[in-house]
Amino acid sequence: MNGTPAPYRLVPGAAGSPVILHVPHSSRTVPADVRDGIVLDDTALEGELDHITDAHTARIAEEAATRYAARSEATARPWQFVNQLSRLVVDPERFPDEREEMRAVGMGAVYTRTTHGQPLRADDHPEQQLIERYFHPYAAAMTDAVTGRLAAAGRAVIIDVHSYPSERLPYELHGDGPRPPICLGSDPFHTPLALLAQAEKAFADFGGTAVDSPFAGTYVPLKHYGTDRRVDALMIEIRRDVYMQEPGGPSGPGLDAVAEALANLVDMVSRAQS
Repeated sequence: MNGTPAPYRLVPGAAGSPVILHVPHSSRTVPADVRDGIVLDDTALEGELDHITDAHTARIAEEAATRYAARSEATARPWQFVNQLSRLVVDPERFPDEREEMRAVGMGAVYTRTTHGQPLRADDHPEQQLIERYFHPYAAAMTDAVTGRLAAAGRAVIIDVHSYPSERLPYELHGDGPRPPICLGSDPFHTPLALLAQAEKAFADFGGTAVDSPFAGTYVPLKHYGTDRRVDALMIEIRRDVYMQEPGGPSGPGLDAVAEALANLVDMVSRAQS
């Protein structure tokens, strides 16, 4: 938690690839000055990071990109956009204002409550400073990445790479539904049925998929959201017991299978016509 890397990194792919593997929640890094504003002691903070971090998802995305690029027929390595700070700094996938429903449980763009409803920050925390320092630059960089794919490939396909716990956590607003090995988050404007079908095929061997259960939606930069049909998006939520030891332990042999399935999805998406 003491290191402070760049807030995010864009890993270039092939010039003509439309695919961006977006990994927003894989890091545990909390810069020291942000740590000072969190009221948990070190032990409690480590426990919260175990629950809230989508552990190993950056590795899954990298493995998938590498596997796809290694195939003799592959000519379009996907791009990767990876958040290098914990979502406890800011959550780049939340709305930064009252539109965000997760504010009801203290988990808007800047979290004030933990996964179990305990105080995370003091009531007078500098929310707007964190939004300006971390949220807006991340959003601008991701917007640029999508705009770059549109200019180069004529379309952009954002595949959001997440994970979620096998047991419901108290903060979940919509956790009553099925918790399949693979949850596919969709958007009525940006997720065509063909993309959902490709994902269902790619992840068919994991024991079941469900759409928008227990987590719904996917990430699209606001500049393009709801207006640009050249931008497709899909969220992949991998149940953590499929590939790792919960809540925040090491990965297991299932990680290779997940990475291979994601590479297969990239393959299908890359071959599809816009």
